[in-house]
Amino acid sequence: MGLGEEVKPGTLLLTEQPFVYVLTSKYRTEYCDFCFAKSELRKCASCHYVYYCGRSCQKDGWSIHKHECNNLKRISPRIIPDAARLLSRILKKLAKGGSEIKSYYTKTKYRKFKDLMSHYTNIKDDINRIEHFQSLCGVLNDFLGTDFIPNPIELMGMYGRMCVNSFNICDEELKSLGTGIYLAASIIDHSCQPTAVATFQGTRLNIRATETMPCLNWDKVFVSYIDTLYKPEARQKELMATYYFMCQCPKCLDPLEPIHMSAAACSNPHCDSLVEIRDYDQVSNCDQCDSPISRQFKQLYKDVTEFTDVHLQNMKLAYLDVCKVCLNRHKGVLHNLNIQHVRILDSAFESSIDFGQWDDAKIFGISLIAGYRKYLGDTHPLLGILYLKLAKILIYQENIQDGKQYLHNACKIIKITHGEDSNLYRSEIASLIQNCMY
Repeated sequence: MGLGEEVKPGTLLLTEQPFVYVLTSKYRTEYCDFCFAKSELRKCASCHYVYYCGRSCQKDGWSIHKHECNNLKRISPRIIPDAARLLSRILKKLAKGGSEIKSYYTKTKYRKFKDLMSHYTNIKDDINRIEHFQSLCGVLNDFLGTDFIPNPIELMGMYGRMCVNSFNICDEELKSLGTGIYLAASIIDHSCQPTAVATFQGTRLNIRATETMPCLNWDKVFVSYIDTLYKPEARQKELMATYYFMCQCPKCLDPLEPIHMSAAACSNPHCDSLVEIRDYDQVSNCDQCDSPISRQFKQLYKDVTEFTDVHLQNMKLAYLDVCKVCLNRHKGVLHNLNIQHVRILDSAFESSIDFGQWDDAKIFGISLIAGYRKYLGDTHPLLGILYLKLAKILIYQENIQDGKQYLHNACKIIKITHGEDSNLYRSEIASLIQNCMY
């Protein structure tokens, strides 16, 4: 891409291998420890802890694994926490000259590990982070030995850089598989209304534009650090707790955002207005059709939102029956763009797929589109994957015509977010396109 050239959606802005990374321990018997491929695996003959998809990855991964293999074997059958394993890899990397590694985000500009923000003062004043740090110190002393651990101030600086600059490494359907640090990509700031998206091919990070920009200016490139399917207050709380800043993006400053995310349905079934519920002890009216919003309806709204919130917080897994109970209680009370309704639909959709209940999945998925488009935008990878899953379901049900339309929508988005060279595009989408032709 030339200097000053217009950046179009789908343009690859940055591609980078991780400085250090780890596979989440719960996936160690399912995914290759080196390349994150899901396939038939063979375990390391020495430590019996890590697994590889073949001799090539085992050989390539040895330069990293050789520093931990004996220690993993020694502490077996205990499983080292992912954060401790990642921090130990940072220590080993820096000890082997990693502090001089430069990762370029332009032809002349680069970042080293020391350039990453450590938020040392914030970490030191954060009780939760200090407790976590002290716990990791105990694990590392046992895992590596006290002789290899630097002084507490230096180690806390490394810990802070790890906490604040890590990326979740996801598969092409955005399921988190592990954690990595990417030096060049750490230049990119957060926005709840991003202009770019991070996707992965194995452990390789790709940053692609999702919006048109007059030229590449890294001050104008933003990705979302968090899940934006939450109200602004919850997003700000998570950003402050994790990254120590408050977001000032247009989405967070929009006074209508929290109103829409909390909206009730109008009591008039022919009105689609997003109704703001206020003054619970008084009757009010819909701003659009003037239908009355009674005190009884407001109490019902309060009961339904509290009920839904409890289940959203407790539902670590998407339990389909609980989702259906919530959705039944939403009818006529919550607007279809209410964020609680959208998040329950999301859980219901994924749970229906897990159980092979394709008719339910189709209904929930189609209902989810409007919420995704409003709160994630028209070029978000999750929207593209939603369209792709709906296309698969409809084609499986031999509804080829509708399936082709969703496939077309998926194709447009995934070209931008993942690229035409991605496995998701080349394998799944290309295969479905071919199937639709016959």
